[in-house]
Amino acid sequence: MLESLQTYFSFAFVRYAFIVGVLIAVCSSLLGVTLVLKRLSFIGDGLSHVAFGAISVATVLNMTNNMFLVLPVTVISAILLLRRKNGGKKIQGDAFLAMISVGAMAIGYLLMNVFKTSSNLTGDVCSTLFGSTSILTLKKAEVWLCIVLSLMVIVFYTLFYNKIFAVTFDEDFAQAAGTPVNIYNLTISIVTAIIIVLAMNLVGSLLISALLIFPALSAMRIFRSFKSVTIFSVIFSTVCSTLGLLVSILAGTPVGATIVAIDIIAFLLCSIAGKFRK
Repeated sequence: MLESLQTYFSFAFVRYAFIVGVLIAVCSSLLGVTLVLKRLSFIGDGLSHVAFGAISVATVLNMTNNMFLVLPVTVISAILLLRRKNGGKKIQGDAFLAMISVGAMAIGYLLMNVFKTSSNLTGDVCSTLFGSTSILTLKKAEVWLCIVLSLMVIVFYTLFYNKIFAVTFDEDFAQAAGTPVNIYNLTISIVTAIIIVLAMNLVGSLLISALLIFPALSAMRIFRSFKSVTIFSVIFSTVCSTLGLLVSILAGTPVGATIVAIDIIAFLLCSIAGKFRK
């Protein structure tokens, strides 16, 4: 096994996959705690469907780098979802989320069928939805882009940790204390959209929510303080993503599904450990 791993790690695309995988795991676990506590867990699923639709449009347009289309569209959708959640609109936030997520996925798949750019349409769709091979085909420029965006997310969370803590638990008190709650909520939505676009290559659009939810829920089974939950969530997500990538490479299984399966097993173990700790 060690010889096989040494052989695999001699290839640049495998090293790129692990770098991107770890960075995405760290970023998604950080924001996942906030999203779970603010009851916005499903936003990741909705935005991932929007990203799928944008990727389909980029594929039809033969764009060499779909990030220039996918990232702005997903960020704009995140902002619209936040406005729907906070405002008294005719279409409420949960209904609007369901509408754009289903609509974006349907339109994306329709465009990929009508304007076929590849003979293997099923394989392209499967790769986009479940991240089966895309993480192993990353280019150097994409890796650097992921590193820059991930570092921005980590720096933002570190610098504004106290503000994020306040906005997460009590928006009214934070606003009364002079914290610009709307600006922080807007920033959290934008950062979430960035993480989702980055995670598309790792687990695909249908499994992104797992990266956001499982680390946070697993940490909450054992710990109670916000800081402890956040730290354990990062460790949990990093370990599970690394193991998932290793198993996927050695066993030839789909990357996204393998990572989520390990997340589920680890969550069950954390649940058992939490009961013993009580």
